[in-house]
Amino acid sequence: MVFNTGAALLDAIVLAVVSKDPQGTYGYRITQDVRTTIEVSESTLYPVLRRLQKGGCLEIHDVECGGRNRRYYKLTELGRQQLDMYRKEWNEYSSKITALFFNQSAAQ
Repeated sequence: MVFNTGAALLDAIVLAVVSKDPQGTYGYRITQDVRTTIEVSESTLYPVLRRLQKGGCLEIHDVECGGRNRRYYKLTELGRQQLDMYRKEWNEYSSKITALFFNQSAAQ
């Protein structure tokens, strides 16, 4: 993809992926789900997960799986509010860009 993915968009994408499972999901699964939309490495995503957790948007818990702990991430209420804000902003932003690209009038 020729367009860069900034930190805010990456945060929004990760929150959207985590929100799909109300029980939470683990890091590798998040990476795989994000990769269905954009190409990103695990080394890029784990700092995003830590930042979102430190910011109060995600809570974490460990679950034993095959003799090892698997870290699960789950949206907090603050994370849900942040995702709602990102969705609203994305709707406005993407409709304006689409209108510009395709010579349509932008809905204000």
